[in-house]
Amino acid sequence: MQVKMKLMVAILAIIVTVFGISMDLCHCKVVQFIFGDSLSDVGNNKYLTKSLANANLPWYGIDFGNGLPNGRFCNGRTVADIIGDQIGLPRPPAFLDPSLTEDVIMENGVNYASGGGGILNETGSYFIQRFCLYKQIELFQGTQELIQAKIGEEAAGKFFEEASYVVALGSNDFINNYLMPVTSDAWSYSDQGFITYLMETLQAQLTLLHSLGARQLMVFGLGPMGCIPLQRVLSSSGACQDKTNKLALSFNEATSKLVNQLSRNLPNATFQFGDAYDVVNDVITNPNKHGFNNSDSPCCSFGKIRPSLTCIPASKLCADRSKYVFWDEYHPSDSANELIANELIRKLGFLRNNDTNIVPSPAPDSAP
Repeated sequence: MQVKMKLMVAILAIIVTVFGISMDLCHCKVVQFIFGDSLSDVGNNKYLTKSLANANLPWYGIDFGNGLPNGRFCNGRTVADIIGDQIGLPRPPAFLDPSLTEDVIMENGVNYASGGGGILNETGSYFIQRFCLYKQIELFQGTQELIQAKIGEEAAGKFFEEASYVVALGSNDFINNYLMPVTSDAWSYSDQGFITYLMETLQAQLTLLHSLGARQLMVFGLGPMGCIPLQRVLSSSGACQDKTNKLALSFNEATSKLVNQLSRNLPNATFQFGDAYDVVNDVITNPNKHGFNNSDSPCCSFGKIRPSLTCIPASKLCADRSKYVFWDEYHPSDSANELIANELIRKLGFLRNNDTNIVPSPAPDSAP
């Protein structure tokens, strides 16, 4: 009996050695899969050549790496970049990055976020090209097939179940859909009816992600989107749009309930809701307290012509980018993103993952 057992162990060892089969299935690190809009996009839209939501222009990226445009809708880093750096997760490359391979995916994860994208398929349609959340999930399914082909279904299943997932969309569904009088959703729904429509769609999407292996998932809520420069310019006084902020608060309340419900009801799910409203609102309302001196206008603007939806080569930059909360009409600056990210880490109690040393790309203290 002992001879047979030793023989079986020896044969198994040969099989493992020759065929490279891992007894532990997958010694993969924990990575992130990010689903989002322009606040999280790290370059997908720059490969969508017909998209009108594109940050592949000067002066985007001026405070990141070599200072050239990289697809981020910011002068520097996104909130997701900074949170990942702080808790030891690698920065996931854009899904459309030509250098993306199976090995890169297993080492860094993937970012599917797309400027102009929303929870709803119809959101941002006038941008021509963008990935809505359902499309991003479809791309994630394609990613899974690649990894399954490389390491096998069982090991791939373990890899995806151990990964971290981020879903951060919703603002475009309001600003570039429901609040636009020319869209069908604007005259088809009441405020509450539209939020119910969003929640029904989001519930199906999060449930689908769970069926695809998502177990550790964070859904981020909306900030005071009525206070972004693009909304303020609609008011003769330059004040925040109260209705838009109330929609954000209602969305957050409904999303929090949905996420908690799914976390209770889906097997082995740890779904969390990240509420950034108070953090962002405090920065906008009390900029001086946080080291800023402007929280109502963009650092990058086209003179008195507003709103200029994107920062363009002919735009003028503010004297000190670190003192502005907003980079353009829609998106926070690197300095604001850093403050928001650090507050979220503190508020939500993120723990450090992986044994990694990641060097972030900080923005300078002042403009060069």
